[in-house]
Amino acid sequence: MSEAVSYPTDIATVRPVIEARVRSLLADGAVTGLYAVSAAIDWYQDTTEQSLSRDMQRELMKHLVSVAEAQNDTPAQAGPDARPRAHYQPEFTRRVMRLGAKIAPEIMELLDLRALAGLQYAAQRGAIRDAVMSVSKSQRFDLNGVESAELVDYVVDDMLGLGPLERLLADDSISEIMVNGPEQVYVERHGQLELADISFRDDDHVLTIATRIVGAVGRRVDETTPLVDARLMDGSRINVTIPPLAIDGPTMTIRKFPKDDLKLSDLIDRGSLSGPMADFLRIAAQLRLNLLVSGGTGSGKTTLLNAISREIPANERIVTLEDAAELRLQQPHVVRLETRPPNIEGTGQVPMRALFRNALRMRPDRIIIGEVRSEEAFDLLQAMNTGHDGSMSTLHANTPREALTRMENLIAMSGIVLPTVFVRQQLRDAIHLIVQISRMRDGVRRVTSISEIVGGEESVISLQELFRFVPEPTQGRETLRGQFVSSGLTPGFIDRAIEHGLDGKLRQIVSV
Repeated sequence: MSEAVSYPTDIATVRPVIEARVRSLLADGAVTGLYAVSAAIDWYQDTTEQSLSRDMQRELMKHLVSVAEAQNDTPAQAGPDARPRAHYQPEFTRRVMRLGAKIAPEIMELLDLRALAGLQYAAQRGAIRDAVMSVSKSQRFDLNGVESAELVDYVVDDMLGLGPLERLLADDSISEIMVNGPEQVYVERHGQLELADISFRDDDHVLTIATRIVGAVGRRVDETTPLVDARLMDGSRINVTIPPLAIDGPTMTIRKFPKDDLKLSDLIDRGSLSGPMADFLRIAAQLRLNLLVSGGTGSGKTTLLNAISREIPANERIVTLEDAAELRLQQPHVVRLETRPPNIEGTGQVPMRALFRNALRMRPDRIIIGEVRSEEAFDLLQAMNTGHDGSMSTLHANTPREALTRMENLIAMSGIVLPTVFVRQQLRDAIHLIVQISRMRDGVRRVTSISEIVGGEESVISLQELFRFVPEPTQGRETLRGQFVSSGLTPGFIDRAIEHGLDGKLRQIVSV
């Protein structure tokens, strides 16, 4: 009588066997991507007649998907400016989605929803998982271990969470989520757009999830309020647009709130600026220079402003004003204020300008505005010129010169008629530095210029560029290369640096 063959079940031994099977399946071309990993796991369990735990299956999936990606040459359908993920498997996603929709009515009958609502999340998840497995067994679904786990996650997320968005929100490498429709969901990952490997059932499903998201923060989206901007509990920002304004169906855009506060040193590591530029901005914060961070949409203005503001001395009182609170200052003496939109009756609005006037009564040493968008630009200049040195803000503009022009236009929106010469004099006196940041074609956000306002005559404002990014010829390379260079010019605020004993360090920085 032959002895029974003993097969190992520890992941270190199992993984090479399954990886070899994955490579074989991919080489044969029978299956691709995620399906190859799933099929290899099933093959191992069938061959060995041993069942791998769900946790082990998930761990194997996590490690082996990269193998499938490396050998998968079939691109997914995507827009012209997006790079699809190699392991995008629409058939797999749709199958799980169809099964989830099919078993939903039976799950509702099996569960006591009132009792379920009174349970802790772990108990709720367990009850839903048991119901899903029971229905799957009764309907004899032909599911492998991975598909069973995915189906449970799908139903739990749909009932308790944010549906297909849950996995995207949990992915720290994703900074933005854009839902254009049920089957067109894009993400921004490391500065590049990608087609996500998730989908919704239909437009109603998108609307249901959008309603759930904004409802959790006391907002509503319907025909009377088809546009909603809101800040989620974790600080992320969401924009929802529904018909009739959104012609092709409900849309969502979520800008995720980063879990980690980035410092200037972190931005150096990311290639956003050089060491001397970071040292220069540290000195600018210590010298209480007024500065604007200028850039396009999604260029990283708020991230840079947050990093610079970390260099403000801890003994100063700071008041921050934002439409959606994103700044996370680490100093102990900080007051954060946020605007409020009108309610459904159209009353109760608290705009930025009202917040600004209130902030002036709070004895701030510095005022930081998340973004200047309207008539509050005039109030900011007044504050900068009346003892609130070191104030900072961001605004949308593509160059430092355009930033000044935009400030002029925003001041004109205040309704106060002022001569152009006077407005430009205010700008010259109030703003010391303009820091320009851009998201470049390789997805990296770089500080492309640090410019100083050095005066001018009558209606002319003169700019002096102290640092800039000089790109190298690309020659077809995907990654953009270049150098951050200093102009070698001495800043006009050298006298202020002398007063603080920082002139030697400042001269050394700009001469690098």
